[in-house]
Amino acid sequence: MVPGHLPLVRNALDNLTISKDANRRLPAFIAIAVENGGNDGKKSERGLEYDTMSDRLARFINDEVLPAVLDNAEIKAAYPHLAFTKNPWGHAVMGCSSGGAAALSMGWFRPDLFRRIVAYSGTFVAQQDDDAPEQAQTPHGAWDYHSELKLIEKSEKKPLRIFTHVSENDNGADKPESSYHNWVMAGRRTSAALTAKGYHHRFVFSKATKHCDGRVFNQTLADTLVWLWHGYHGE
Repeated sequence: MVPGHLPLVRNALDNLTISKDANRRLPAFIAIAVENGGNDGKKSERGLEYDTMSDRLARFINDEVLPAVLDNAEIKAAYPHLAFTKNPWGHAVMGCSSGGAAALSMGWFRPDLFRRIVAYSGTFVAQQDDDAPEQAQTPHGAWDYHSELKLIEKSEKKPLRIFTHVSENDNGADKPESSYHNWVMAGRRTSAALTAKGYHHRFVFSKATKHCDGRVFNQTLADTLVWLWHGYHGE
């Protein structure tokens, strides 16, 4: 979900899979970047895909995208024995902004499919379409992970390992709570809720940075991936 940062992800994985440091070395991975449907905000295709509080995106990736990768003629010719693990601990999702909210929601609603989550500048705010059927359960969209509904606090703990980040000058940093659009408040509260619930969770608050700041990716991505994949040895 981070096509713009895919070179950083690729370089980090390439370096970590051949690291001579056993504590940082990662097994080989298949990285798949899926472009969103376009535009931004409510009523956009991107917003529908990423900000909806349901398992729809998780099902789309699992049921359509992954099989399409395996069925691709060029990929099959180059890697005839390619396969994806069925172990959900071998499936990670990464995104920034609404992509970060989508990453958490994919794991939240389908932990049987995806269990390792990375969310930079996560849009844990009220971006869900106002006429979405999911509004009945989550009227403030991803804000409800940490709102008075307290989805994280009140739900049964799920088998997830979650990294979240927010920047000091992230979107809506000066907006009041009543706006439901303060990314800094949302990021801090989501992290606090995950920590209080006892999740395997890592939180980065980056000073003097903005929304989806490339400097944060450059400084933290490798360490984030090492932390994310702790305990996984491939199959």
